[in-house]
Amino acid sequence: MMEVLKYDVVVLGSGLAGMRAALEAARASKGRLRIAVISKLHAMRSHSVAAEGGISGVLYPKKNKDNERLHAFDTIKGSDYLADQDAVQLLVKNAPNEIKLFDHLGVPWNRLDDARIGQRPFGGMSVPRTAFAADKTGFFMMSALYDTLLEFSNVDFFHEHLATAMIMNKNDFKGIFTMDMATRDTVFFSSGNGIIATGGFARIYQFTTTSYSSTGDGIALAYNAGLPLKDMEFVQFHPTALIPSGILITEAARGEGAYLLNAKGERFMKKYAASKMELAPRDIVSRAIYSEFAAGMGVTDSRFGDIEHVQLDLRHIGDRDIDEKLPMIKEISIKQLGIDPSKEPLPVRPAAHFTMGGIHVGIDGNVLSVSGKKVSGLWAAGECGCVSVHGANRLGSNSLSQCVIWGKITGEKAAKRALARSKTTLPLVGRLYDEEGKINILLTKNGSESPYEIRRELWAAMERDVNVYRNNAGLRRALKTVHELKERFKDVSVEDKSKVYNTNLRDTVEIGNMIGLAETVITGAINRKESRGAHAMHEYPSRDDKNFLKHSIMYKKKEGITLEYVKVKITNWKPEARHY
Repeated sequence: MMEVLKYDVVVLGSGLAGMRAALEAARASKGRLRIAVISKLHAMRSHSVAAEGGISGVLYPKKNKDNERLHAFDTIKGSDYLADQDAVQLLVKNAPNEIKLFDHLGVPWNRLDDARIGQRPFGGMSVPRTAFAADKTGFFMMSALYDTLLEFSNVDFFHEHLATAMIMNKNDFKGIFTMDMATRDTVFFSSGNGIIATGGFARIYQFTTTSYSSTGDGIALAYNAGLPLKDMEFVQFHPTALIPSGILITEAARGEGAYLLNAKGERFMKKYAASKMELAPRDIVSRAIYSEFAAGMGVTDSRFGDIEHVQLDLRHIGDRDIDEKLPMIKEISIKQLGIDPSKEPLPVRPAAHFTMGGIHVGIDGNVLSVSGKKVSGLWAAGECGCVSVHGANRLGSNSLSQCVIWGKITGEKAAKRALARSKTTLPLVGRLYDEEGKINILLTKNGSESPYEIRRELWAAMERDVNVYRNNAGLRRALKTVHELKERFKDVSVEDKSKVYNTNLRDTVEIGNMIGLAETVITGAINRKESRGAHAMHEYPSRDDKNFLKHSIMYKKKEGITLEYVKVKITNWKPEARHY
């Protein structure tokens, strides 16, 4: 049974970007618009709740000897000069107001003795500018947004609705096609204004800090609708993920003074980034750890399955500061490994964490078509929308700033457009039944392939060949594997035929999305013949500004992926050597 629901603004995704967009649309509309927030999870299970370290912004310029220009330069240098500088300047200008807004919404920021919001050091930042609420910042920000949105009678939440298609009419957005997980009924959200805010796709890797839900669904919907993706080859590996689980040990631990140690007990970062040490940008720290492994300086321990790692030493920080500023890290370490970080170092290694690439958008978050024209009524915000403030490598704590700033921008834009235009009309009903039919086909066919075996082989290929360091032979081997998995996926079988919470069906849809996105990551990596930020190639160890100071743009055609490039927007800072 298919239900059609009409809304003025539809937000797909309920993390920080999605809920911030819904809040701004609600405020801008003053109750005159109907707004839907759609999530494949319960909204408060969105991955933003796992953000630990904090949010960046220049709050106290005189006292901290900080300014927006310095924040912008740190971000651009951290991006290995691939960030669009006009977007970066927009980020640094708006970040302080967003932090203050969340203060008013009730986020319990850690504070200094004089009542100012506390700010901790983060990697690649010249001064401490990361506001934080212990090591649970994302959870507190999400709670504040969700509680606030519940007060708006014109905002409806649709929890556990899996989006399977984005409906377009040429260059116009028409709505989102979903499946209600509770009943397996299909629901079409008809709207002329949509905001995609579904996060990243780091779950194309097995060892990742992200939840199983981080499968890039919104990015895949745009890609399948013929829209272009940008800079997909750039996947950030966070240096400190707990083994063997991959649970994030926040960069805030190093911001509070934690050391990284090799098998000899040496603080090895002095060899790789002497001025920043453990607070170098994440791409540099992750490569340093792998270089220590290659030099035989990795640590192994039978308690952790002899997985090679380095040690994160917090012992000198002391119980009091750990309990006040890093309580969740202590709780996780004790529960997962039986280790108290105030008494014993933690075993960590790099894990896939954040995806710099995503849907190709302009500076206002408006989704762009293959021709570069704005798609009418469609925006993307947060990790899934590549406005390119992060370029080739994101600095920690800039992600939360990006999410809420572009959430605000896109929410306001969508609301203003909805208020200025007449109600949307339904697309051809036949198209909706076609989408419903695809789900039924997936359920009824008796294929020979297990989606979980396909996912296992995808993970193995990505971990082996598309990791911190890459090479041509490995990337081509991974691409061959992904092409084979795409063919095998056509014969996939969904064994569970039930209607109520069919997670087997949901997983299969997600795995199909992951395969398509993995193909774009590898294709972009093969064709970027340089090392820049998170993309490090053995054959091309240097950055090549002459040939690759440009964004990759990929879109789908019948014959396969089309790859093009567009210029990076440079305003004030010309590329220079990147040293720390």
